[in-house]
Amino acid sequence: MMGEKWVEGLVTVDSTIRTILTEADLLQLGAHDRRFEVIDGEIVDMSPVGIRHMDIGLNVFRVFDPIVQANKLGVVRTDGLIFVLYQDAERGIRTTRIPDVSFVRKGRLPQGFDRSRPFPGAPDLAVEIVSPDESADDLLAKIRDYLTYGTEHVLVLYPEQVELHQYIQGEKGSHIYAENDMFSLTMFPGLQVRVGDLFVLPED
Repeated sequence: MMGEKWVEGLVTVDSTIRTILTEADLLQLGAHDRRFEVIDGEIVDMSPVGIRHMDIGLNVFRVFDPIVQANKLGVVRTDGLIFVLYQDAERGIRTTRIPDVSFVRKGRLPQGFDRSRPFPGAPDLAVEIVSPDESADDLLAKIRDYLTYGTEHVLVLYPEQVELHQYIQGEKGSHIYAENDMFSLTMFPGLQVRVGDLFVLPED
C-alpha cells in the first residue's frame, strides 16, 4: 500500500479517492500504531487508555482464562484484536470493534485461516471497560453492534462505580451487579467471582 494517504477516513491512491475499506487497509493502519474502529464505513480513532484500564482488563483475563483453558472452551484475548462485525461485498468493511477483553469459542476459525488477519465475525463474549471520556451514546452503540452481529454476552465494567452490567443476546435491558455481588457466566462452568475483585489494582 505504498503511496497511499489516509485523509479523514478515506484512502487516496494515485490521486483517486477510494472509500472501500479492506482488511489490508485495517492492518496497514494498525502497523502504524493507530487505534481505531470502523463505524458505518468510517474510521473512528480510539482514545488512548490509562494504567487502570489495562489493569482491570488483565484482571478479567486472569479470571476467565484458567477456566477456558482447563475446559478447552476456546480462547480469551486481551485488547487489540480487530473483530470485523460486518462487511458488504460492494462497500467493503462497514463495522469493526476492538473489545478490551474477548472470548471466542473453539472451532470458530475456518480451517487454515490466516491468523495475521482480523477475526471474521463477532466474539462470543465482549468485555468493555468504560473510559472517563467515553460517552453514553458511544458505549450504547458498541453494545448494540456486538449483539446485532452475534455476540452472546456483553459485559460493561464501570471503574468509577465498581459495577458490572451484563447484556445478553435476545434480552432487553441489562443485569447490574454491584461491588459485593457474585457474578457467574453460563459459558464458563464453575465461574464465581466477586465483582469488586475485578477492579482491584495491583501494588507497584
